[in-house]
Amino acid sequence: MKTNKMIISWSWREIWFGQLWPVMVALTLIIACVVALSTLALRVEKVMTNQGRSLLAADLVFRSSNPIPNTLVEQAQKAGLTVSSQSRFQTMAFSDLKMQLVTVKSVETNYPLRGMLNLTNNSETVAHQVNPGELWISPRLLSLLDAKIGETLAIGDADLTITGVIKDEPELAYNPFNSIPNLFIHDADLEKTGAVQVGSRVRYRLFINGDLSALAALQQDYSLQAGESWVDQNKESRAARLMGKAKQYLSLTILMVILMAAVTLILTCLHYARNRSETVSMLKSMGASRAWLRIWLSTQVLIMFVVAFVVGSAAGLLLEFLLRLPLADILPKQLPSVGLQPFMFAIGVALCIGLPALLIPLTRLLDAPAINVIQQQATTHYSKTSWWLLLLPISALIVFYGSNKLVWMVLVGLLVLFVLLAALSYGLLKALGKLKWGAAFSLALSRINRSPKNSMMQLAALAGSLMLVALIWLIKSDLLGDWQQTLAADAPNVFAINISPEEQQGYLQQVDTLQLPRSDAFAIIRGRLTDINAISTTELAAYEDKDVRILKREINFTWAKQLPVYNDVVAGEWTGEKTVSIEQEVASELGITLGDKLTFEVNSQPFTATVNSIRAVEWQSLKPNFVFIFSEDVIADLPATWMVSFRAGQDQTPLVNQLARSYPTVTLLDLRTMADKIQGLLRQISWSLTGLAALGVMAGILLIFTLLRLSLSERKREITLYRTLGASKKRISHTLWAEYGLLALSAGLVAALAAEVILASLMTWGFELPAQLHPSMWVVLPLLAVLVVSVSLSSVIKALLKPLR
Repeated sequence: MKTNKMIISWSWREIWFGQLWPVMVALTLIIACVVALSTLALRVEKVMTNQGRSLLAADLVFRSSNPIPNTLVEQAQKAGLTVSSQSRFQTMAFSDLKMQLVTVKSVETNYPLRGMLNLTNNSETVAHQVNPGELWISPRLLSLLDAKIGETLAIGDADLTITGVIKDEPELAYNPFNSIPNLFIHDADLEKTGAVQVGSRVRYRLFINGDLSALAALQQDYSLQAGESWVDQNKESRAARLMGKAKQYLSLTILMVILMAAVTLILTCLHYARNRSETVSMLKSMGASRAWLRIWLSTQVLIMFVVAFVVGSAAGLLLEFLLRLPLADILPKQLPSVGLQPFMFAIGVALCIGLPALLIPLTRLLDAPAINVIQQQATTHYSKTSWWLLLLPISALIVFYGSNKLVWMVLVGLLVLFVLLAALSYGLLKALGKLKWGAAFSLALSRINRSPKNSMMQLAALAGSLMLVALIWLIKSDLLGDWQQTLAADAPNVFAINISPEEQQGYLQQVDTLQLPRSDAFAIIRGRLTDINAISTTELAAYEDKDVRILKREINFTWAKQLPVYNDVVAGEWTGEKTVSIEQEVASELGITLGDKLTFEVNSQPFTATVNSIRAVEWQSLKPNFVFIFSEDVIADLPATWMVSFRAGQDQTPLVNQLARSYPTVTLLDLRTMADKIQGLLRQISWSLTGLAALGVMAGILLIFTLLRLSLSERKREITLYRTLGASKKRISHTLWAEYGLLALSAGLVAALAAEVILASLMTWGFELPAQLHPSMWVVLPLLAVLVVSVSLSSVIKALLKPLR
């Protein structure tokens, strides 16, 4: 017992007063980062999944243009799944004074299975389900029909009393061209309307809830027929792309933070093993057995892991709470639990990295011979058996990041760049050595060139760390820049559609008079694409592709003298007569290239146009966008309505109402609330990613600081020799500042070059965003390197230059 207490006491002393405390700090940082980031990622992912399902009104939705098969319903119920059916069709609704085309949603009592349906009546009583005999209509329909709650509406053959209005409903989607108001009736009242007849255009949906494995089995067992499809939150959510990129960035940030902390860990362990070789030799000469030394070192490792796990887990939870604060407005009050998964993941990562980093050099330390106390022996080689420990991190990378191309792109890039960075930095300093400098710079360059191996290792490590710091910050900046451009602060938030040609000029003049910033006006003409180069679209392979819907429906055409400035032309030129510009994704799906002749049909009237340009379109920007834009001579004479979008603040509601009163036939889509929520979401994500990036930058600066301190501590003997030979403190100090200043500048410049290359690759092939240059980085990185060098050198230079005794 006494021996055990002594070993524990010595181990604590060795950790705190030896060179092992940076190892424990690195382990703690790894665990804290993994716990914080993985907990936040799991919670956000669960919240987004639940929100996506709420927008669908179920976990899974079966859509069909034919009645729902009874076999599918029975199959779902046998699997223990909850189902709810819906029929959706368009018909006329008649009040005592007016009539209006409406979309009727016939639902069951248990609708929706996910999300919230809020219905209110005259007494402001809130209901959440539709019961037999009830009729709930949208507030806009109440105004259009000039009706009141309690009055009767004729829906087909049925006369139904208006129960109340729809306040909130799931299944909402942004579509500025679908302006038909909707209403809810119960499925029991559907037959009374007589609106669904043979040949009626009805869309059917089956909402399904239940265990994910049962849902997956149902999809696998059922064979889809023509006109049928499955929809889940991943396929339907408009935020899927944004959140997917955010999760990719999260994975990348975790990896980079772990990489930098792991390098700090490895370098510190190697430095400890070198410095404690004499101590182990002395203990052996005093009779310490190899078994006792193994227990002593193993105790140190165990203590460090236990302390790092406890402190790191607590710090990780605190860090996750701080990172979650900016998301308070978009996360629910009751957050989904994450269980023990983040903690198990963190300890797994720490073990996979820490065990090889610690045990490989410590195993070598055990081989230090006792005779080293009298006479230094040649350095022993690492044990071959200890190298098997490297399989731990390699296996973990394959398991967790096997399919993540971004991670492997970064890893391969780092391995290649490690050598290139060292060579470029050393070559830059070699070239500087040929110039004439003062005494301090000449001595500094001479020393760098005399030890090329050590210099290249230092330069590679320093440049690599700076590059990782730059990547973490710049990827965040580029992602947020792209998202903020997607929905800019001045994006339009009100759409005016169905403007008649006779009212167009007057309407635009009134919008301008009210000083509401607006877009150009666009003609809206509904039509179909029928032929590509004289080949019917029904004969194309893309026609059978369930993901290509454009060939099976009418779409919105427009014409313009100039293309919208927010559409980038990626191929061709907007010139010529009888021409059309096409959106690039649709062009790729249909195999359309410049010069192809396309045939369209509007109201049974065919016409042909030649593709003169291909455009990149950001559909989520809330700006008027079109797949096909024609030259004026093609469709300008066809009957059309017009649309315009403008921006109105929340305090300008009276102006919007004035427009609505002045032009009652124009449909206004007020998207201000939705746009504000989206912009708020982007701001919250921006703050969270900024916090993650700051954490990564801190880890990188810690790595650079550790690298420099270890490098300087190894110069102690050399500086002592210089002092013995008569060198002054001033000369040595100037030489050190010159040497490490040159290392910092060269590493910073090379790191900026490497960061630009890797960042361009990640943006182009990883995040599928346009690459751009970052001139400020070429100044910031060298300055950051010099700053960290200054802090590191200032913290140790007094100890290095202390008086000789």
